[in-house]
Amino acid sequence: MPSLQLPPSAADIKEALRKYYGYSEFRPGQEEAVGAILSGRDAVVLMPTGGGKSLCFQLPALVSEGCCIVVSPLIALMNDQVEALRANGLPARAVNSMNLEADNQAAYEAAARGQLKLLYISPERLLADLDHISHNIRISFVAIDEAHCISQWGHDFRPVYTELKRIRQQWPHVPVMALTATADRLTRDDISAALGLKDPYSYIGSFDRPNLSLQVVTGASQRERLKTIASLVDKYHDDCGIVYCLSRKKTEAMAAKLEETGIRTGCYHAGLTPEQRHRVQRDFVNGKLQAICATVAFGMGIDKSNVRWVVHNNIPGNIESYYQEIGRAGRDGLPAETILFYSYSDIITRRSFAEESGRTEINSSKLDFMQRYAEANVCRRRILMSYFSEDFDHDCGNCDNCRNPRPKLDATILAQKALSAILRTGSSEGMNVIIDILRGSGRKQLFDKGYDRLPTYGVGRDLSAQEWHAYILQMIQLGLIEVAYDDNFHLRPTEAGLKVVRRERPVELAVYVRPDRQTNKEPSRTRRAKAADPELTLHDRILQNLKAQRRKLADSEQIADYMVLSDATLHAIADKNPAALRDLVGIEGLSLVKLAKYYRPILLALKHARNQSGSLPAGLSEEVSGILFNGGMEVEEIASARALSASTVVGHLCRLYKQGENINLWRIVPQETYYTVKTLIDSAHSDLAMQGAEANQTPGQYLSSVYGIPGSLYGRVNAIRQALEKK
Repeated sequence: MPSLQLPPSAADIKEALRKYYGYSEFRPGQEEAVGAILSGRDAVVLMPTGGGKSLCFQLPALVSEGCCIVVSPLIALMNDQVEALRANGLPARAVNSMNLEADNQAAYEAAARGQLKLLYISPERLLADLDHISHNIRISFVAIDEAHCISQWGHDFRPVYTELKRIRQQWPHVPVMALTATADRLTRDDISAALGLKDPYSYIGSFDRPNLSLQVVTGASQRERLKTIASLVDKYHDDCGIVYCLSRKKTEAMAAKLEETGIRTGCYHAGLTPEQRHRVQRDFVNGKLQAICATVAFGMGIDKSNVRWVVHNNIPGNIESYYQEIGRAGRDGLPAETILFYSYSDIITRRSFAEESGRTEINSSKLDFMQRYAEANVCRRRILMSYFSEDFDHDCGNCDNCRNPRPKLDATILAQKALSAILRTGSSEGMNVIIDILRGSGRKQLFDKGYDRLPTYGVGRDLSAQEWHAYILQMIQLGLIEVAYDDNFHLRPTEAGLKVVRRERPVELAVYVRPDRQTNKEPSRTRRAKAADPELTLHDRILQNLKAQRRKLADSEQIADYMVLSDATLHAIADKNPAALRDLVGIEGLSLVKLAKYYRPILLALKHARNQSGSLPAGLSEEVSGILFNGGMEVEEIASARALSASTVVGHLCRLYKQGENINLWRIVPQETYYTVKTLIDSAHSDLAMQGAEANQTPGQYLSSVYGIPGSLYGRVNAIRQALEKK
């Protein structure tokens, strides 16, 4: 049954956001998703890679009673998220086949004792242990990550996910949040129904990642590909990138070639042992590799923020996979490059994969769209947006087609003709029939259906079938027309297309060029070799020192660099160039817990960047306790985060109060409790004085034995009393 506890207030949630994550504001959609699940409502959250999807379930779990069950399909994903949470002082564990069974049972026991807020588990293990979990663990809600796996239309359909509908049967009153980064319209519609969600809150974030540069290179030789990748490594020498390949063999071959050129490269695919994959992944996230060559098995759940480029050596099988994979670049919001090498031989290979998949029709149609993207002459970002049913009515300026545009024509009337033909057939025909109608074909099928009597019959005789095919493809790519994959691939106008029909929106299309007149000339790529610059700016020196300190901390804690502090946070510190400890407060991504753990190495990095000698100023330990306390952390939380005793923290706070700092002492001990215990302390001193040498007890021992007052409370009241008397 649901908890009767009132959900946290908006102020409580914002305080938790600041305390645990170091952010002052939510990203779009996060606050609403968090609020929905805390109010007991189901939710479907679709946010692109790097959009802050995990926070939508992690934050409400931290402020709720009980433990959130997080269903995750990949062990690497769940282990990385658990490591990152634990590095931030948050109670989370994972149950999976890579653990010793004793560790899995220990995780269950910790959850049963109320010591965990998040328990990550694979769908197979969850389904096997449903009864055990039900009887032993108080569940706050269930989060299902990578929820597109449940849909038959999803690019990564997994039959075991369809069994997750048992969650609703087992726990009818527990809210469920389904999350995914990539799902087209059909997949989104399928998720709620397949999980049995009840009137879920739905958030569909923008798929636009404007910091990602998009480029497709056609017909590049192996030598040209290696040269391009080497130029990216040179350009982003302090960062890293991913090369996605079609097969294990191609992955190993590409890695070997890059190694020959002196690039520190790793190889990752399903043919390696779990230990080998884990080692390569560790080396990548820890910055030991400049490039990693991988199959699609690599990357899910890795929150490495400084991936500056992603190269596809072969075309992916669908837009969802492509979008998810390029989304692993530029997660910090800084510019990143993506390049897709395209050859028709890859299409032939992908076609054979689709035919052997058991889902031939769906996978073939998705490959068709991927091929149209690769061959397109219009803004590539508009194609991506339209695939995910997002209206994007302008060219992005950050793709190869925008940087080197083809001549455009005003195609408003042309588009109206095509859209009118689609509407007049009741959106019940595919592309070939629509083209036949427009060109006034004499095919018997058209006459049998009466299409020869439509007003649009023959209005497009001035264009060839090839021209109409190219222009309708552009209209699909621009989001004016959608293909109903679930309805015999019929064409349907979108809302944007209907605006064109109503003359509310003009249309521009790239002028059709016959294939034999096209060239393979590619736009030149700006390259920047690694430059030796002895005169680094202060900003760069700070960044360099912060990264060096982060590396030491990550090594000592045996975690990935980004789990210490993200690149975006390091850049924010360097941008602000804080002069004192207090100036670190409010920097995005620097949570209170991380401030408590890392303030000294951060301040040392800043000091050395300014060429300042000497040690850090005295009194920092007390000051940081005060900052954490005023930031909303309680004494016990501060003590845990700083590996200090609670009495030491209380001493810090009381000394700060005496120095005139704004410290609310009544948060340490409630005022009423303070005066009650103070009176008893006075009484104890009086009683012990009367007993004299026979007393043989301290006031603290006397209060404990006579009134049951803990020694810690006695110590806190005494500390506050001294602070009040001596101020």
